[in-house]
Amino acid sequence: MALTIDVLMPVAASDYGAAAREILDAYRAAFAAGGMNLAARPWDLGPGDGAATLALFAWGYHLDVARWEALLAGWPAGRPLLNTAALLAWNTRKTYLLELEAGGIPIVPSRFGPADADSVAAAFETFGADELVVKPQVSGGSYRTVRLRRGDPVRPLADAIIQPFVPAVSREGELSFLFVDGAFSHAVRKVAKPGDFRIQPQFGGIFTRFDPDPAALALAGQVIAALPEPALYARVDLLRLADGSLALMELEAIEPDLYPSFAPELPGRLAEALRRRL
Repeated sequence: MALTIDVLMPVAASDYGAAAREILDAYRAAFAAGGMNLAARPWDLGPGDGAATLALFAWGYHLDVARWEALLAGWPAGRPLLNTAALLAWNTRKTYLLELEAGGIPIVPSRFGPADADSVAAAFETFGADELVVKPQVSGGSYRTVRLRRGDPVRPLADAIIQPFVPAVSREGELSFLFVDGAFSHAVRKVAKPGDFRIQPQFGGIFTRFDPDPAALALAGQVIAALPEPALYARVDLLRLADGSLALMELEAIEPDLYPSFAPELPGRLAEALRRRL
């Protein structure tokens, strides 16, 4: 008898739902071949009754952070959630970057705290930058993310990350490394359109698969090894700084698009990895 695997999806009223279901369809055949049926479940409904739950498409959690964190805190101990509730909670707020940096992972220079006129002015001086990027500590899809030049008005943000703008985002691009059960799967380059800093397709970003060089892959692997617990799936995003070095922009272990369109083998790898954990 086939196992039912619940897949946390955007809440019913979300605009993300149709896109998430379209990508989910790319996984169904591989999971069915492994004896698993995938059942879409809006994340705000809480745990279902499947044999396990994947959080792979819990898009939009940043729009209702309190409910999301309550869901994770109250997740039943006997109900498998992958990635685990503890890892998802750790990954929810981008302050996890500070922990990774303390463990030796280079990150894009960042200041954490309120964003206001004073803190932004201080960041310009600290980073020696002419442009900054300001975003919430809980965010996704460039939500409430702005690019500021010296003298621009600042919209206050209580819990923010302030970073120097990295020009490589529209040149070499953001380099994404996809991992399944700790093993590298494939890499995707995401380049913002000229004049923009957002790499998402809805803002004109261009995605292509690429073969990473050994140094970049080694750094991405170090990030995965530094996680507080093993991840069933994760995406590591690196950016090249002005000095030529690579640094971690983001580690996504909650609801990354794993870009199966660039790696037809990915759904099968994920299904096999999940079966090993059940």
